[in-house]
Amino acid sequence: MAATTTTSKPSPERIFNTMIAFQETEALKAAIELDIFTAIAEGANTAAALAAKTGTSERGMRILCDYFTVKEFLTKKGEKYALTQEAATFLNRHSPACLATMVDFLASPWSRKNFGALAEAVRKGGTANGTGDHTKPHEEVWVNFARSMAPLTVASAEFIAGLTGTVDGKPCKVLDIAAGHGMYGITVAKRNPNAQVVAVDWPAVLEVAKENARKLGLADRHTTRPGSAFEVEFGNGYDFALLTNIFHHFDVPTCEKLMRRVHAALKPGGKAITLEFVPNEDRVSPPHAAAFSLVMLAGTDAGDAYTFAQYEKMFAHAGFAKTTLHPIPEMPQQVLLSEK
Repeated sequence: MAATTTTSKPSPERIFNTMIAFQETEALKAAIELDIFTAIAEGANTAAALAAKTGTSERGMRILCDYFTVKEFLTKKGEKYALTQEAATFLNRHSPACLATMVDFLASPWSRKNFGALAEAVRKGGTANGTGDHTKPHEEVWVNFARSMAPLTVASAEFIAGLTGTVDGKPCKVLDIAAGHGMYGITVAKRNPNAQVVAVDWPAVLEVAKENARKLGLADRHTTRPGSAFEVEFGNGYDFALLTNIFHHFDVPTCEKLMRRVHAALKPGGKAITLEFVPNEDRVSPPHAAAFSLVMLAGTDAGDAYTFAQYEKMFAHAGFAKTTLHPIPEMPQQVLLSEK
């Protein structure tokens, strides 16, 4: 007797959930703006107490907190809410791992505008918003990035600092290109008291990096060179150059142009350290790295998430002898280490 096979009926649930995914984004943005996760951590654990603490309506707070209980960011027992471990770690502003500020960039009007015109970007092959040339100083966007996204850097910054040999404490000169908040170079300087960091970015963006360096008492070893990474004079004799989240903004010739400038700035034996989303050769895995190409389609003229083979070829054309790939534990990005 032939075996029978059963197949599950197709369900529209995933399609429906994707259509309304913006609701989750807006709900989280509202909760962060009202700071309900921090308020709960501080003891305001009922809708009435939260409403009083945040200056909102009790009805509105009950509905929002019930929503996040459904979404498993909160738990509810009787009338009392509590944070899940995930929310306590990443959404409570008292937590050192809090990521709440990131919503200001990831769900910013600029980001939403990019994706709001995605069909046109697909037709065109690049962003439809008119600000896709990232060699130009869109400083409002990147100041927002610098002020919002620093919490995401901790694990990767520590990993990169390790690759520079900070444990040995040897004197070194570090070029931090497209420094943004500056935390990659600052982390190297924090771990190595003999490291000198030169940060490059647009003038207004560098003010954020300088502020962070001052807060950590590193201003005497952190200097800046304002301007375009394609035009400003880097100087030379660097032991390391940090290129964090920059290449994905540009096409291949532009990436090679920048990497040739980096090669010239490094001393013999110097190393370029690149942090990027690097999809596999199939370009559909792993999920986060592969999906990042869509972000670049929506927001840049010609950027992309490049594979390791593409980076290896680009960096070889720029003069680097060898490039190796280094996964960062539990992070979606990887580090490419290129030797001059």
